[in-house]
Amino acid sequence: MTDQRDRPTDRQDVGSDAIGEVDLSVPGMDCAACAGKVESSVSRLDGVAEIDARPTTGRLRVTYDGDRTDADAVVERVEAAGYEVAADRADGDGTVRLSVPSMDCASCAGKVGNALDGVDGVEEYDTLPTTGTAVVRFDPDRTDLDALVAAVEAAGYEVVDSSTEGGTSADADRESVWRSRRAVVTWLAAGLTAVGFLLANPITEATGPTIGIGGTSVSVGALFYLAAVALAGAAVFRNGYYSLRNRSLDMDLLMSIAIAGAVIVSVVFAEPFYFEAAMLATLFGVAELLEEYAMDRARTSLRELMDLSPDEATVVRDGAEVTVPAEDVDVGETVVVRPGEKIPRDGVVRDGGSAVNQAPVTGESVPVDKTAGDEVFAGTVAEEGYLEIEVTSAVGEDTLARVVELVEDAQANRTEREQFVERFAGYYTPIVVTAAALLAVVPPLAFGAPWGTYVVYGLTLIVLACPCAFVISTPVTVVSGLTSAARNGVLVKGGDHLEAMGDVDAVAFDKTGTLTRGELAVTDVVPLGDRSEADVLECARGLELRSEHPIGDAIVAHAEGNGGASAGSNGSAADREVTAFESITGKGVAAELGGRQHYAGKPGLFEELGFDLSHVHAATDGGVVTRTTRQLCERHNCLDLLEDTVPALQSEGKTVVLVGTEDELEGVIAVADEVRPEAKRTVERLREAGVATAMLTGDNDRTARAIAEEVGVDEYRAELLPEDKVEAVEALLDEHGTVAMVGDGINDAPALATATVGIAMGAAGTDTALETADIALMADDLTKLPYLYDLAHAGNGIIRQNVWTSLGAKAALAVGVPFGLVPIWAAVLVGDAGMTTGVTANAMRLARISPEDGISEDDVAASAD
Repeated sequence: MTDQRDRPTDRQDVGSDAIGEVDLSVPGMDCAACAGKVESSVSRLDGVAEIDARPTTGRLRVTYDGDRTDADAVVERVEAAGYEVAADRADGDGTVRLSVPSMDCASCAGKVGNALDGVDGVEEYDTLPTTGTAVVRFDPDRTDLDALVAAVEAAGYEVVDSSTEGGTSADADRESVWRSRRAVVTWLAAGLTAVGFLLANPITEATGPTIGIGGTSVSVGALFYLAAVALAGAAVFRNGYYSLRNRSLDMDLLMSIAIAGAVIVSVVFAEPFYFEAAMLATLFGVAELLEEYAMDRARTSLRELMDLSPDEATVVRDGAEVTVPAEDVDVGETVVVRPGEKIPRDGVVRDGGSAVNQAPVTGESVPVDKTAGDEVFAGTVAEEGYLEIEVTSAVGEDTLARVVELVEDAQANRTEREQFVERFAGYYTPIVVTAAALLAVVPPLAFGAPWGTYVVYGLTLIVLACPCAFVISTPVTVVSGLTSAARNGVLVKGGDHLEAMGDVDAVAFDKTGTLTRGELAVTDVVPLGDRSEADVLECARGLELRSEHPIGDAIVAHAEGNGGASAGSNGSAADREVTAFESITGKGVAAELGGRQHYAGKPGLFEELGFDLSHVHAATDGGVVTRTTRQLCERHNCLDLLEDTVPALQSEGKTVVLVGTEDELEGVIAVADEVRPEAKRTVERLREAGVATAMLTGDNDRTARAIAEEVGVDEYRAELLPEDKVEAVEALLDEHGTVAMVGDGINDAPALATATVGIAMGAAGTDTALETADIALMADDLTKLPYLYDLAHAGNGIIRQNVWTSLGAKAALAVGVPFGLVPIWAAVLVGDAGMTTGVTANAMRLARISPEDGISEDDVAASAD
């Protein structure tokens, strides 16, 4: 039996108004165990008020009393824990989240990043085109928000909103893509191109009417083409200028070169490529609109999460109900929620009762009944009934806000495939641009080929040199998967974790609270000697009162529910003082009851105390059972404790606790935990998908075997201490390669951190679980695990499809260019607009995968039967 040790306190009393805060980058703090070591070290520093360690981002924020310590002392304590503090430390609040809706592609993000690089005081930034946000960390003493906004706008992108850390992007009110100024200009350019086409059809090579300009005859159709270039090309040339200024070889610069090149070829070589120039400018405008529309579809799923929280709340002030903005409600105030209304903030029900739809946060399909004392979450909906809720979370700190923030931040954790594509793009574009230059120059110089024709071929290759389609193919898929999972009650902390989950070869389950409900109950009490059940329960209750372990809680609850708090047959049990309590990790507890040392724990604990359980026969009719007296069974009715009672109980999946002193056994208590009805089908679904399963538990071998056989895991490992679970996960990693560990996110933190992917159960409202695990199942619902695997596995497949399809399309077009098979407008329409729209639409298919596709209620019922 293992007790949860007290964690180092994160908060101490601060008796001064000189509050300081330091935000540190600790790259090596990348697991829950690492964060625990750092917290433990920093908490020893006098004056520390609050510690916020985030292993997923490698950040540590510490609030302290400035009169008792300082930032340098905090850094020393972090380094004393064995972790290096990176040089980008910033005192005070130096993080801002900018909403840049038009930053919707990889090249846009590159230009914004280059612009921020030029701002003195910027320490790090994440440009996230999939959400149109830029998160910037900066030194407030060297720069400010206005300078950051000015830098982004100088790169050609409008900042529509900004917020301090914890805010969300605010592009919900952005106008429709198809009614934007860019759309109107594009449609006008398309009309001018169509008129030019009718007047000077390039297919029939009809020149149409002409006019004389400066002694030169120019077709009227060409003038319409040039007007279209001027109209649609203005935005392209402007963005191309910013690209050149920011030294970014992106689509805007490449298209500017291609459009200008087509016009120059028409003028210099007297070859009519005005049509191609107009088509380039117009189709690129259409491509940009399609890309914006496709990206908006990807962003909508995240926006839906943000919109779950209500704008207004009904709060009780001075005895009256008043409606106020939700962000104006303070912690401790009482809000009123009526049927059909959303709960504005995390809180505790103080009066009333209602079924609450928690699907927005936990993904639970069935509403949960809430009454006084129950916890509720922001964004959930009261289905019926009236609730009065005491608010327990500040603005931006409720569970829903944390989920949205973590989903947004998760995009910064790039997958291996995304990193590969970005590295590939860094080589792809310069190589293709070089090939374009050679194609434009070599044939005319070496073979006397027509300059105009091959320059246009080169320009066509330049259009194909932009890697936008396959660069965006991975992040848009990741965002679709992350937000789809979040809407279904699964919080994935990063794209890298989603990718890893889709490739896992084995899943290891903790037993208690994961495969079982974690709601233990006493099933059997076997008194020994002349003791009664009440005597045994009262003794065990005294020992377990201070324990934090679920087994201890179950024994205390059973004892109190059955009158165990009163005196037993010995008459004085209830009056015995409990002192010198001690938790014996992984084995049990000890304490002095009435001045005499007692123990409660696994049979192995009593073997260590000197009991030879293989020879002890427990007298049941008055004999005293000791570790030295074995002759009792010749005179009393006995039961074989080790060979009969304990094995029989354990074979039923029960955990056995012995109670006694150093010299005497007093009784046996059996505790059982009900297997979750969905556990068996969950394991079956994973095995059907080709994933191996294992169960890791600190319980005894017989109990573990019974549970393992019932749920159908491939293997189990029993009697594991916390450090043994880490070794078991390492062994599974050696055997299978990639392993996901499913546990409660707190007691199993070391094993979760060791696994390829750590998955925490029941994380809703639990800050520790949200911070510890790579993935959090917001509700205690195992059926979400096969859904998560299906989602992640499908996501990896879609990423592969997107990358290779977009690369294949560009390669096929590029091969056809030197042979005149690919007109320049087709390179834009197919290679850019078509592929960008295609990969985004393909990524959106992830949203169709739902938990109902994995395990239905009928499946669970069938498994239970």
